[in-house]
Amino acid sequence: MTSAPIVVHRPSISGGRRVTVRSHGRDEILGTAYSDRDLVVFLDGAGIADPEAILDDPQWVEWRGGHAHEFSAA
Repeated sequence: MTSAPIVVHRPSISGGRRVTVRSHGRDEILGTAYSDRDLVVFLDGAGIADPEAILDDPQWVEWRGGHAHEFSAA
């Protein structure tokens, strides 16, 4: 795998982070997460088994433009 299939994008100016997942060669927007709990719910809905366990695994999740687990406004 050349990059993580799940991307948590940089925090927006109003808060929250867009979450995308690469599936079947396309990026799908799962939504905007305002907390780790939101992120886990999105990943669970996308069929990711045990999503809490992969949040800090760079093979699964790439945190862009900010520190991991921070969702406040940029």
